Amino acid sequence: MPPIATLLDLVLSVLFFFMIAHIIMSWLINFQVLNMGQPIVAQIWHGLNRLLNPIYDPIRQVLPDTRPLDLAPLVIFIGVIWVRSSIIPLIPI
Repeated sequence: MPPIATLLDLVLSVLFFFMIAHIIMSWLINFQVLNMGQPIVAQIWHGLNRLLNPIYDPIRQVLPDTRPLDLAPLVIFIGVIWVRSSIIPLIPI
């Protein structure tokens, strides 16, 4: 695999991991398993939001407003999977 494809795959893998952590953490916060009053939980949550909101915001502007559900992570999630499985193997050596 060429170096650019390896680097792109690494970046997308890290983004995939952070998105999984963000999605699971949002569920745990909404079901009150995690408490935002705890400093470490709040720091991780705000850090993930600061990292992922610039990626989610352009998609949120295009998608219709479905207030209780945020579909932007799903769209980005599917996009990352598609790029990793379809585009990266097509990058020439």
